[in-house]
Amino acid sequence: MKSYALALLIPALLCSAACTSNIGANDYSVQNVNSVQSAQIGTIISVRKVIVQNDNGNGALLGTVAGGVAGSQIGSGSTAGILGALGGAIVGGFAGDIAQEELSKQAGYEYVVQLQNGGIVTVTQGNDVLMTVGEKCLVIYGPQARIIPYN
Repeated sequence: MKSYALALLIPALLCSAACTSNIGANDYSVQNVNSVQSAQIGTIISVRKVIVQNDNGNGALLGTVAGGVAGSQIGSGSTAGILGALGGAIVGGFAGDIAQEELSKQAGYEYVVQLQNGGIVTVTQGNDVLMTVGEKCLVIYGPQARIIPYN
């Protein structure tokens, strides 16, 4: 029974640790639909490629749980099971943290925009819309700010 539970638990934990948010200019969350957001016209003055990463710590937490469950299966005595669970939790926590770090990375761009009113703003977003220096854009303000081409 323990092996069956472990076989179901570990894939579920790994899948949930690998989840990442969509960060592109064309990606909208449900909370942003049907809401009014303000926008300003600007010009791109700098573009820099960046890596966006989810650092919420869930990978380490889930790895610790999975490692502890897996480690508890070691040995036949209660002492061996306890030591196995502790060792598994430590190793699982490190492995989960590393896995999340690698699985949650996304390429993106940091845009620096000179607004028509003279102000300067920056927005970092996914790489689904690439804009270049000198290009006119709209800076959309709201819960999920974004830069889009101004046509």
